[in-house]
Amino acid sequence: MYKVLIVEDEDMIRNGLHYMMDWTALNCVVAGEASNGKEGLEQIAAIEPDIVLLDINMPIMSGLEMLATYDEEPPFSIIILSGYDDFQYAKRAIEYRVIEYLLKPVDHRELRAAVEHAKERVQQKQKLQLLQTSAKQPDELHVLDMHVWNKQQHPSSHVAQMIAYVQENYDQKISMNDLVEALDRSATYLNNKFKESTTYTFNEFLNRYRVHRAIEMLRQGDCKISMLALDVGFSNYRYFIKVFKRYTNVLPSDFAKYYQHHNEPKEIT
Repeated sequence: MYKVLIVEDEDMIRNGLHYMMDWTALNCVVAGEASNGKEGLEQIAAIEPDIVLLDINMPIMSGLEMLATYDEEPPFSIIILSGYDDFQYAKRAIEYRVIEYLLKPVDHRELRAAVEHAKERVQQKQKLQLLQTSAKQPDELHVLDMHVWNKQQHPSSHVAQMIAYVQENYDQKISMNDLVEALDRSATYLNNKFKESTTYTFNEFLNRYRVHRAIEMLRQGDCKISMLALDVGFSNYRYFIKVFKRYTNVLPSDFAKYYQHHNEPKEIT
């Protein structure tokens, strides 16, 4: 659920926003409240909200003063609440990428629409952050730590052979049974040894490695999405999409669009 913080100095309005809205119907929960900007900053640090309902005119620290403490766009979506129909306030609010500017008394239908808009912005920020992270530091996606087995001082020779087998044959139909006879060990022994050394089961490592290779292909832009599943060893395209999203939280097409955009030649001006 999306975490909401209400920063409003008037008790009646703050309580009304908290208890008169069906937040669960919006897939939200009010995770905190504050009566001024100083308390608001403390609550933000404590609960890391997704959406902040923020009054402009408050004692100790106003809403705009609170936002001015951020050098860049705040990591949460902002809905401004104000009793002042003043363009200058709205103009300054826009500088902080405010989602909506609502006048008091707040119309609950307008607030619901603003919250839905804020949720969309949260999703966009999360997706962009994920893609930017993957473009700069792929390992931070946690799809697969390619060096995890190197952290062992004395890696098992069986594990090393299993990893090499996956790297060489990931685009084929393979399973643990392919290695049982070759390594002369039971599937249970090999899987336990593999997980002990890499933290993954053999099948999880295989799937993660395939997704890792799929991301590399998407980054290079040398593959078609429709053929990507087969290229990395998945015979079922829908299952590939399911596995890919499980480890990255986005679709292969999202990666393709992102890398296509960042690989486009820039105009010289």
